[in-house]
Amino acid sequence: MDSIRAKIKRRLQKFIELDCNGLRSHILSMFLNVKETNVDELHANITLKYDISRSAVASMVGYIYSKLGVLRSHKESYKTPIVYSLKEEYADLIRTALESKTVTSGC
Repeated sequence: MDSIRAKIKRRLQKFIELDCNGLRSHILSMFLNVKETNVDELHANITLKYDISRSAVASMVGYIYSKLGVLRSHKESYKTPIVYSLKEEYADLIRTALESKTVTSGC
């Protein structure tokens, strides 16, 4: 049976393979660089380079959180936004996947 780490690595590679415009890689690299962030901060940073809506950023962060399993979330109270942070045990997997990213012809 595959370990959790191997499954996450496979999902991460597939996620990055489908990255046509570099947005997915950009979001993952942002999580490598910042300790914790919320969707509004991510959106503000991403819109400097990409033309993308806040809901699209929120959707992608939700996907990374739920399907890839490399993020943790925390919410102080119902009035505050959800704060996402990278699980440190997967930082090396993300770094390796981003470094070995190849341009795919499927885009």
